[in-house]
Amino acid sequence: MFERSIEKELEHWANDPYRKPLVLRGARQVGKTTIVNRFAGKFENYLSVNLEKSDARKLFESTDNVKELLPLLFLYANIKRNAGRTLLFIDEIQNSPHTVSLLRYFYEELPEIHVIAAGSLLETILDSHISLPVGRVQYMALHPCSFIEFLNAVGEKRFLEPIRDAALPDVFHDMLNNLFNRYSLIGGMPEAVSRYTSERDLTMLDRVYNSLLNAYKNDVEKYAKNNTQVSVIRYILEEGWTFSGETIALGGFGGSSYKARETGEAFRMLEKAMLLELVYPLTSAKMPMISDLKKAPKLFWLDAGLVNYAAKIRKEYIVSGDLMDTWKGKAAEQIAAQELKTLSFEVGVKRNFWVRAKRGSSAEVDLAYRFDGKIIPIEVKSGHNAHLKSLHQFMDETSHDIAVRIWTGKYGIDEAKTQSHKTFRLINLPFYMISALPDILKKNS
Repeated sequence: MFERSIEKELEHWANDPYRKPLVLRGARQVGKTTIVNRFAGKFENYLSVNLEKSDARKLFESTDNVKELLPLLFLYANIKRNAGRTLLFIDEIQNSPHTVSLLRYFYEELPEIHVIAAGSLLETILDSHISLPVGRVQYMALHPCSFIEFLNAVGEKRFLEPIRDAALPDVFHDMLNNLFNRYSLIGGMPEAVSRYTSERDLTMLDRVYNSLLNAYKNDVEKYAKNNTQVSVIRYILEEGWTFSGETIALGGFGGSSYKARETGEAFRMLEKAMLLELVYPLTSAKMPMISDLKKAPKLFWLDAGLVNYAAKIRKEYIVSGDLMDTWKGKAAEQIAAQELKTLSFEVGVKRNFWVRAKRGSSAEVDLAYRFDGKIIPIEVKSGHNAHLKSLHQFMDETSHDIAVRIWTGKYGIDEAKTQSHKTFRLINLPFYMISALPDILKKNS
């Protein structure tokens, strides 16, 4: 068990006098239950109830009175209530719509009780079969482990502060690049990270990835609406991994005969399960950030480790030795997008990239990041600054003067100039420093 960054967010929630019951959201096996069990150590009383068990479900559904329910829960758990704070964790809450409705009453009638709810299939049935009490709950998103969390897990905690402060001595640059390449190969699924930490054997991880993929495939029948959707979702889970980081067409996706409507519905279900995201482009370099849903999206999956295993590209990591050369650069873009996702615990935060709106233009910036009322362009590329043509075109269309290049080189800030003679600052950010991006931007705003 290793520390996760979300634990600090949970502490802020627990200490907030205006807190509401928390719904912890995330894909299956990203560590929701483990995180709550670890966090429970900060409370004098901990009630953990899994609604997959019929007796627990019947107990919650036996009353609408949460004040009467609380002592019954202590009796059910065979726990004597101590003085101090109480944390109630309701796992697999999607199995009881009645219990979902009770969350508002915990907020209104028992505000002193800390309540966290989660469910492995909760995402796929929200809004269609279950509605969370509007204004009576709050949300937090849990993602696969970030590189910072990976460093903590493998015993390299000494690098955390220098990375966050953008003050890592150059002598450690190659070491951190190698560690990041290993993280990119393994990915951030907690079980894979934990297994690697204990055994340091990459071959032992095959069973972990295979088990996770089979679990996702077995879930299909539980959230697909019809037989056609079952078939399309299964096809995407079988063949879609090789399209990670690519701009895709929904109609005939992956050489299939499926129509755009069928594929789009299947992708949306997998997005609800938080297994992937269809990332749409912006066509403006200025706020607000408005996704152009008429243009083709990029496909990013939940986790690079699963992509590498399912797409059978792990050997390339070892042979190439440079993340930028692996899988024609798609591996680099997948892991960069994945790291950006971990910068926020907010639910519903979408990623974007940028394409130039001008007819006939092929300009495209890999990723776009919202910061302090600005759209920050991010390219995932090596090479000379003058070769970042699309990024230069973006900078000509925006009103600010800062851009980011993620690469395997060292950290630094260059002064660059577009063909239109606009001067801007280019932050050269090593992959292993992506977690420091918000602080770096803040210091240079």
